[in-house]
Amino acid sequence: MFHTILIANRGEIACRVAATAKRMGVRTVAVYSDADAQAAHVQACDEAVHIGGASVQDSYLQWQRILDAALQTGAQAVHPGYGFLSENADFANACAKAGLVFIGPGVDAIQAMGLKAASKQLMEKAGVPLVPGYHGADQSPALLEKEALRIGYPVLIKASAGGGGKGMRIVQQAADFDEALASCQREAKNSFGDDAVLIEKYVQRPRHIEIQVFGDTHGNVIHLHERDCSVQRRHQKVLEESPAPGLSEDMRQRMGAAAVAAAKAVNYVGAGTVEFIVEQSERGMDFFFMEMNTRLQVEHPVTEAVTGLDLVEWQLRIASGEPLPLTQAQVTVNGHAIEARICAETPDNDFLPAIGQLQVMRSPHASHFTVSPVRLDSGVREGDSISPYYDSMIAKLIVHGDTREQALARLDQALAQLHIVGVQNNVAFVRHVIRTPSFTQANLDTALIEREKALLFHQQTLSNQHAVASAMAALLRAETPEHSGWIDPWSARSKWLMQGVSNRSFEFTVNGSAIKVVLISHVRGGMRLRIADVEADFSWQDHAGELQLHWHDQDWRCHVYANAHDWHVFANTGYSSLTRVDPLAYTAPDASAGGKLTAPMPGKLLAFNVSVGDSVVAGQALAVMEAMKMEHTVAAPGKGTVAELLYAPGDQVEEGAPLLRLSVD
Repeated sequence: MFHTILIANRGEIACRVAATAKRMGVRTVAVYSDADAQAAHVQACDEAVHIGGASVQDSYLQWQRILDAALQTGAQAVHPGYGFLSENADFANACAKAGLVFIGPGVDAIQAMGLKAASKQLMEKAGVPLVPGYHGADQSPALLEKEALRIGYPVLIKASAGGGGKGMRIVQQAADFDEALASCQREAKNSFGDDAVLIEKYVQRPRHIEIQVFGDTHGNVIHLHERDCSVQRRHQKVLEESPAPGLSEDMRQRMGAAAVAAAKAVNYVGAGTVEFIVEQSERGMDFFFMEMNTRLQVEHPVTEAVTGLDLVEWQLRIASGEPLPLTQAQVTVNGHAIEARICAETPDNDFLPAIGQLQVMRSPHASHFTVSPVRLDSGVREGDSISPYYDSMIAKLIVHGDTREQALARLDQALAQLHIVGVQNNVAFVRHVIRTPSFTQANLDTALIEREKALLFHQQTLSNQHAVASAMAALLRAETPEHSGWIDPWSARSKWLMQGVSNRSFEFTVNGSAIKVVLISHVRGGMRLRIADVEADFSWQDHAGELQLHWHDQDWRCHVYANAHDWHVFANTGYSSLTRVDPLAYTAPDASAGGKLTAPMPGKLLAFNVSVGDSVVAGQALAVMEAMKMEHTVAAPGKGTVAELLYAPGDQVEEGAPLLRLSVD
């Protein structure tokens, strides 16, 4: 076994690898960028080396600096994590030349599976079923369009060197092909340095099911069963679970055998995932090879939960030359596990990524990087910032139960106990997803979010009245030094009268509505609260930070966090944010008036699709931005003429900054 490894990654996966290495007595070395000097993964390792600027191009993709750091610190091996250099054959080869063990597959396997087109040709020879498509070397737009017509619409354009949903577009009709191809190629070039694409038939009602495989240097290959990753947005996974619901034992066995055959075809060593697309039709289910990820997957904890195995430990043991710890017959599956990806994003605004400081990050009672009923894997802590330089993941919440129903109940409870303030996030959205009929009944496919959108977006889970009453209790708690639920008149900062009744008026904005509130305090210590036109007795108690409230013959518990004039209420039934209106506050004029279109997120301006003087119509693509590995198109809100372009392609743009100016027709 190695005595020292370098982790060539950051964030959650670097912390996760470090935790297993520490348990095994293996010393770890972290690498970090300017933006990550105080990051959790730096503190999780025994030593850390600075490798460059904040952008990935200046740091985590600078593999020569990473190799130098490994050699300088006495590391024997490099764990690449996932993303960044994890599937870079040149980096794996450079590790070998430097005398370092690359904790992953061999260079030949990475190269064979790294290009989707070449890997599909290889899988066809190995007898693994494929989706009809074009995987050829000729990348002329005319030929690609011709092949799309031959395959038949709808088709899927995919970056040949891609992954993680980047460089992928669904094209429903021939008229949209040229624009989709150009966008896909541009995103592929920016993400992977290669704009080659392949075209496949777009499978209707597809499920995304993948098989975890492991191979060793002694010629053994096994699988650790499957994961269903069908719930996706922007072609990126939101929820993953194991085992996949609704699979027959025969299909489970056939998929496992096909995955092992795929791995054996490239003499695979280490952890890998063979991904299949599963077609659901009246005839039943069938599966087709999609791609192989030659690394550890983000969703590997659900496999760990149902098998009881530490996959990072397996990686380290196999890379050091040991045989696989188990045979295929010895691998068992117990219970059910589900993983939710918690991301900094705004689901109600097309999942645009978000940045900011994690002013509050309170998690449920959970273990970290272990098999347990509730597990939270994260690379950030309360007080850390989510920056625009890396992906939007905040944490992964993993639950395990004896049955799928029990796992679902635990996930819902754990999500209710996960409180994040300071950064827009998808916690409430994920709660909506797992409560939909489609998910609870395991009616899964990659269109689930679109199909259930009426239940998922712009949902109010906590009533305005309950949110306001909760904020009022928190306000009173802040005014009460003892936090006892009773206001001491001599030390309270509120108004107090020796006789009569004290009325205090407030105004809050909740979900776009202005709500007037009157707090009525009686001489004998009783209170009444009037919210809008409803007045009722009001009381509250503080139980170690959790508020217990009574108003309008209803009782509930919640946590409330205040930041300046903003209040955030987390109750078991849902979440709400509200703003206390300050009548003396100055309101700045709307800077977006006058036909200016603003950046919906901080990031890089990739391109303008128009020039000064061009006439545009509503919905026309005007500009393309990229942030947190995602591309977003800015569209025209209506008819107009382009009057001015305010940035140049390649510029970094702040959120809300005007990109161009339109003269409205």
